[in-house]
Amino acid sequence: MSTDLNPRPAVAARTAVAEPRPAAQPAPARTFGTEPAPGATPASSPVSPAGPVDRAPGAKGSPAPARARGLLRRPARLLLSGATKSVAILALLLLWELAPRFELVDPTFLPPFSEVLDAWYGLLQNGQLADNTLASLTRSLSGFGLAVAIGVPLGLLIGWYRPVADLLSPLLELFRNTAALALLPVFVLILGIGETSKISIVLYACLWPVLLNTISAVRSVDPTLIRLARSLDLSAPRLFQKVILPASVPVIFTGVRLAGAVSILVLVAAEMVGAKAGLGYLINASQYNFAIPQMYAGIVTISVIGLVFNQLLVALERRFTAWRAPLGS
Repeated sequence: MSTDLNPRPAVAARTAVAEPRPAAQPAPARTFGTEPAPGATPASSPVSPAGPVDRAPGAKGSPAPARARGLLRRPARLLLSGATKSVAILALLLLWELAPRFELVDPTFLPPFSEVLDAWYGLLQNGQLADNTLASLTRSLSGFGLAVAIGVPLGLLIGWYRPVADLLSPLLELFRNTAALALLPVFVLILGIGETSKISIVLYACLWPVLLNTISAVRSVDPTLIRLARSLDLSAPRLFQKVILPASVPVIFTGVRLAGAVSILVLVAAEMVGAKAGLGYLINASQYNFAIPQMYAGIVTISVIGLVFNQLLVALERRFTAWRAPLGS
């Protein structure tokens, strides 16, 4: 009995049945800072070998359409804000027009607004409005500018140096409680009825809001900021430039805006006494001549000038206080 002890056919059979092994793949080179997370597949790698994918113009998430939409919404917001702020004024003008026409008030003493506009246009055509407005603006801006030029440096000095404040405080308290119009006869007696007295009364009236607000602004600066600035060995001029003035500007501009309103009001009252030109003179002369529409035209002109002047000061304040964070941020 012969026994086949050769194992080769079995080995060959096992070899034929076994599945072929895939060729070994080389390990990917690792770059510092870009290793994939454990268990992540190569497709989920955060770095794409092809680089960033460019988005087509106008695709979702592109900044260009969002910027365009923002530019379109801004005029709409400004228009809506302007319309909202003008509702009260338009309602007042409508009431002014309708009340005399329906005889709710006497049209002789309060003519309709349309008649006032006609009178205003007539004064503009014959040159009276331009001449009187120019005279008033010259006096008002001269006194206002002198008040700011004197009040701000003096307020900084008084607010920062305690000996100067102790020396001048009694005098300031005496004059701040004296009304400017109460001193108008004194200014006229001493300086005459010319331009000097009118500019001086405007200067006196505008000086106190600017001066007192500047003193308050300097004294209300955060002491922590001053201590930090001194710890950096800043000199006195640099301390004023970098800390005191920026922190004081908002309160100073509050006084400047108050002075701007006072300069118009006091000047009109001063021009009603011994003046031959100006909006105050125009209003007073129209009253004496019983030209009521012309009188209201002068009053409207003063109101518009005061509004424009205040808006200019607000824009200037925003320019100098652009470093402040807006409310609600």
